[in-house]
Formats: sequence, C-alpha cells, structure tokens
Amino acid sequence: MHILIVAGEKLGYFLARTFVSKGHKVTIINRNRQQCSRLARRLKATIVYGDGSDVQIMQEAGAGSADAVLAATVNDQDNLIICQLASFRFNVPRTLALVNDPDNEEIFRQLDITTALSTTRLIAGLIEQKTSFDEIINLFPIGAGKLNVTEVALTETSPVVGRTLRDIALPENSLIASIMRGGEPIVPRGPTTLLAGDRLILVTLPENYGPVLRELTGEK
Repeated sequence: MHILIVAGEKLGYFLARTFVSKGHKVTIINRNRQQCSRLARRLKATIVYGDGSDVQIMQEAGAGSADAVLAATVNDQDNLIICQLASFRFNVPRTLALVNDPDNEEIFRQLDITTALSTTRLIAGLIEQKTSFDEIINLFPIGAGKLNVTEVALTETSPVVGRTLRDIALPENSLIASIMRGGEPIVPRGPTTLLAGDRLILVTLPENYGPVLRELTGEK
C-alpha cells in the first residue's frame, strides 16, 4: 500500500517508520527543507520538500497512485485542503485528517473526509476515563472514536464477582467480548461466572461507557 503523509518532522518520522516496518511504501511531504534532509537520512521513504496543500507538490509526491493520504499538520485548514485535494483531484480512496480543534471534527466529516480524528478530544477522553476508574487497564477508541474497547480488571470488591453474565444487566449497545483468566482467554456465555482477577474486554459506545464501568466496578 502506498501511503502519503503530510506532517512535521517528528510525527511524520514515527508514522513513516511504523508503516515502512510493515512493508508499506511511504511518501512524506514536508515544507521545511532541513527537516526533509534529516528525514531522508533516517527513513527508507520518499521525502518531498514543499507545501502539501499545493496541487503540483501533491502530484510530484505521487498522490495519483496513493492508496491513502494522511494530513497531520498543525493547521486544520491545511489538513482539510490536503484531504480534499487528494480525494477530488487525485481520486485517493482513503483520506485521514488530524483535527487540532475538536469543534472542527464534525465539519471535516461533513466534507467527506474519510476519517477525521480529534487528538484533543481523544486524549481528553482518555485522561478523564483513566482517572475515574482504578480498575481500567487500558482503553482505546476505534472507528474514529465511535466505539471504545476497554480492558477492566475485576477485584474482590467488584459487585459483579460471583455473578453469571446472564444476571448482569449491562446497558444497551455494550458487550463483554472476552475474559482473560489466568492468562487464558474465555469466550463468555450466559452461564459464565465472573471471578476476582478476571480481565474483561469490553466493547461499548462512548455514551454508555461510564454506566457499564459503574455496573462492573461499583465506582461512582
């Protein structure tokens, strides 16, 4: 897969390094000549010096053959223009934009950006949720933040310990997808009894995330 990234030096480097390690062809557009030189020395990727919101630069970078374009500059307007150019001028099938101002997230989606990710909103949500429940081991959003996958450790004081899944009334649009017990995975069923030390893999919508955790952990 050919991935075209428009980003600053650090973010561009780490993204490109990850994609290259997985066998993808990567092109980076960066408007700082010195940063381009450093990136070229450190990466097995094509580095293009220029403005990623410029049609000619996009063409020189091979946007016409790209499978995905990721716009990750610090300027939301630039990210929007880059994705629209990629989509409508070069027919790139997938465009992804980082949104610095969370108020712009919905606007990006309305303008047919394939995926718009508000890093501010995601980080704020992670901090809020992480600090509210001690039993949370990890949490990550998927589907552009429309779905949460969470790992929760049950303790002796968890109100659901000793109860079967059929006896636990979880909110609608929430699911205990898997249980890790003693290092072994369990596919849960109605008769499955939850035990202290179980690590539950939850799938929830953002709006019912809090009620699900309160039901399982007893946290207020």
